[in-house]
Amino acid sequence: MTATQPSPTTASLESQRSGRADRQGPIEAVPLRHPGRWIAAILVLLVFIGSAASILQNPNLDLPTVGEYLFKPLTLNGVIITVWLTAASMIAGVFGGIVVAVMRLSPNPVLSVAAMLFIWVFRGTPLLLQLIFWGFIGAFIPKIVVGIPFTSVEFWSFETSQLIPATVAALLALGLNEMAYAAEIVRAGIQSVDQGQTEAAHSLGMSPAKTLRRIVLPQAMRVIIPPMGNETITMLKSTSLVAIVAGDDLMSNIREAYTQNYKIIPLLIVAAIWYLALTSILSIPQMWLERRYGRGFTGARTTIGSRVSTLTQSITMPARSSKKESAS
Repeated sequence: MTATQPSPTTASLESQRSGRADRQGPIEAVPLRHPGRWIAAILVLLVFIGSAASILQNPNLDLPTVGEYLFKPLTLNGVIITVWLTAASMIAGVFGGIVVAVMRLSPNPVLSVAAMLFIWVFRGTPLLLQLIFWGFIGAFIPKIVVGIPFTSVEFWSFETSQLIPATVAALLALGLNEMAYAAEIVRAGIQSVDQGQTEAAHSLGMSPAKTLRRIVLPQAMRVIIPPMGNETITMLKSTSLVAIVAGDDLMSNIREAYTQNYKIIPLLIVAAIWYLALTSILSIPQMWLERRYGRGFTGARTTIGSRVSTLTQSITMPARSSKKESAS
């Protein structure tokens, strides 16, 4: 028996491949240089340092006054009222918005038209106008009466100004305004879910309410959470308008303080510090919820950690490549 010999063509190809591999060696990936990015980063850093130095050296900053009022009881009470108004308004807005969104999508024309009119009124008028209207509702409706219509029979009655004080008026304005925006956000989230999901749930005998609660809303949360998180942060800042109706929120207390001591800029900086701190805290659960309901979906999730990691890699990669080049 004779051993099979490789054909000349195959042997020549293998020798060419091995010779080419010996000549080239291992391939090293060299990162692409971006000098324009570094120039832009340096310019932004210089502008930031210059602006910070200019602000800190300004004699009108009055850091002692900022430190005095930062944790003063007047300021802390305003922070508590601001957080309470934000939480209560968002809870009323989200749950009410779900109801209005379901009414908006209802095949019943009466419910659908009523939801459309509600959204049209409260989303189409400025929040400041609504705050002033509810703050002075007593001038429009002096007394709230419950009785038999078109008769003089009254079961009970209250003065409107006593029933709706400044804080309740602010809560009504903020909650109803948020309800209109939340309804549109929830409606968009519900419509983003494939109709086949609802049809499959109905074919299994699930009721429409159970289908909405167990099938549609959990999938719609991926679309609802990001804009609703932004609405929460916007609501926190919108509470500053409550100062128009003499509420007890952070901005109202700050305004009351600087009308007495005339230190406007330092006290506005105190309010800005607290608003920035609260919005930063609210961003943490928003990012967690976005990751929680975004599981299983591909997409770029840009976080502070990923940005820091990218910056670290961009700094260390040129140093590593230079070390490899010097070693070779």
